[in-house]
Amino acid sequence: MTGVLRKDLVKDLFSKKMGICLCLGFASGMPLFVLLSLLGAYLRKEGVDLKSIGLFSLIMFPYTWKFVWAPLVDRYNPFNLGRRRGFIILSQSLVFVCIALLGVLSPKDHLFAIAAVASVLSFASATQDIAIDAYRREILEDNEQGLGNSLFISSYRVAGLIPGGLSLILADFISWMQVFIITAAFMLPTLVLSLFLKEGENQNAPRTLKAAIIEPFVEFKDRQGLVSMLLIVLFVFSYKLGDSMATALATPFYIDIGYSMTTIGLVAKNAGLWAMIIGGILGGIIMLKIGINRALWLFGFGQLVTILGFYALAYEHTVLNAAPPVWLFALVVVAEFLGAGLGTAAFVAFIASKTNKAYTATQFALLTSLSAVPRTFCNAATGYIVEFVGWELFFLICTALAVPGMLLLLKVAPYNQKSADSV
Repeated sequence: MTGVLRKDLVKDLFSKKMGICLCLGFASGMPLFVLLSLLGAYLRKEGVDLKSIGLFSLIMFPYTWKFVWAPLVDRYNPFNLGRRRGFIILSQSLVFVCIALLGVLSPKDHLFAIAAVASVLSFASATQDIAIDAYRREILEDNEQGLGNSLFISSYRVAGLIPGGLSLILADFISWMQVFIITAAFMLPTLVLSLFLKEGENQNAPRTLKAAIIEPFVEFKDRQGLVSMLLIVLFVFSYKLGDSMATALATPFYIDIGYSMTTIGLVAKNAGLWAMIIGGILGGIIMLKIGINRALWLFGFGQLVTILGFYALAYEHTVLNAAPPVWLFALVVVAEFLGAGLGTAAFVAFIASKTNKAYTATQFALLTSLSAVPRTFCNAATGYIVEFVGWELFFLICTALAVPGMLLLLKVAPYNQKSADSV
């Protein structure tokens, strides 16, 4: 029996669908980390002041507001290549051109042009996410959502090692123009793959733009019921609220309790990243066996408990009046990132399970945009909270804020109920 299960697992892991999820995850993560990591380093190295660099964060708004134009992705079929494939190819081509173009423009002479290109890159990247999320939902069966989304997220994180690691190292040896062109070239394999993608299953595509805007919301309300829909919205908002706030100021916290930048870099930025990747893959494998609902409970509880690890570090610092032992730091970081990887895998699979394949782009974009609200707005208040109450009480507050999301599971994902309302 164990041998059969192991054989089925290997078959699932190495299936064509999972390979596509890995490739598309990498393509989805690349432009985001170019904007988050590589662009800021380029501007700073070229002498742009911090205030101007800070304003560049405004170019990220498409990721929060992508649901506004998601109906276009549900409605139209670019170049008759397919609703999903057409937008994936179009957006990836635009991403490739924009990344390469950033290195051609000089920050000293063309800062506004760089801002314009970066804005187009952000819009193209967010559009790619809309199309890829919809495509992934449509090619995966309900029982494959957990593993497929886990592999997608893990590959998404791995993509960050290119603009956030390799490209920065190359910048010490070659010109920035060459750096951006090489970085852009990493999009080419996935662009070639996208040319050969087959459209996934979709039903009753909207016939008009008006229908594409209105029908996804009406269908979601009618299928779930008004009360259930509101509970799902609250759950999407709150499930990762505590974890998101706890990690919003992680690096300043590590500095405040006495760790050197080298220690932070080695532990938090390396071990933490790989722990999250492993957590995502492990989460997908576990979900194959226990289902999405049970995974939300187990992973959510782990996500909640690991926040207390930050409290332990803050408490140890108060007692020792020095940096806590590095082994404790590493344990806390690995546990938190592992918990975050597991929780995110189950969370994204849950969102996918709540969408209708006829309106996947709009419904998926809306729910993921809602999940980004705490990261965008609630996290902005974390600095004020820490200044007022201190690190120890702050992390206890974050732990408490994780509880409502867990309680909502009683209604939106009962432990012993199979998630099967997606269509």
